[in-house]
Amino acid sequence: MLQKILAPIVAWMVAVMAAMGPLGVMLLMAIESACIPLPSEVIMPFAGYLAYKGQLTFFGLGAGNPVAQIWIAGIFGALGCNLGSVPAYEVGAWGGRRAVEKYGRYIWLHTGHLDQAHRFFERFGPWAIFIGRLLPVVRTFIALPAGIARMDRTRFHLYTFAGSLPWCLGLAWVGYKLGEKWNTLGQYFHKLDAVIGVLIVAGVAWFIYDHVKHRAKG
Repeated sequence: MLQKILAPIVAWMVAVMAAMGPLGVMLLMAIESACIPLPSEVIMPFAGYLAYKGQLTFFGLGAGNPVAQIWIAGIFGALGCNLGSVPAYEVGAWGGRRAVEKYGRYIWLHTGHLDQAHRFFERFGPWAIFIGRLLPVVRTFIALPAGIARMDRTRFHLYTFAGSLPWCLGLAWVGYKLGEKWNTLGQYFHKLDAVIGVLIVAGVAWFIYDHVKHRAKG
């Protein structure tokens, strides 16, 4: 039952990447970085699996070269992180904390996220952007305090890309290695959709609970 309900979500993610290639990876990672519960832990391994199948080329680049396709997946995933971080950065830069408190709920942000990311940014300064992109939860919201601090946009995007690249490459490599073992793991792969579906449901459930909890406190 659960698998039937979740199958369209998983199928949509696969279809986006299969149809759009690296641009689909970039789009999905941009959605993930825009505070929407579409976990990179699902997106990037799928990209790595497509690299294993030789389906992640970019205008011919990487054709016949799996390693190059893993790099293509990682680079476009990191570019998606940059793209998705823009709204949060701009909210912080143009409106500051008051704007987040007043309008953040419209882009799925609340002050709890801001406080957590702000403490992290205060501790590590600009390097928090690089470090934060390697950490769950923090990586999604670290753009807010960078915007509030009016961090130079060029530096912000460079640090975001540099921190996101190893994260995306690592997850893509995991997906590639899983695909590489298809012959030995094939009997288990039919369960993969259900596992990914459970991860998505868990992410959405946590996301809803987190926002309901903070609104109740407000």
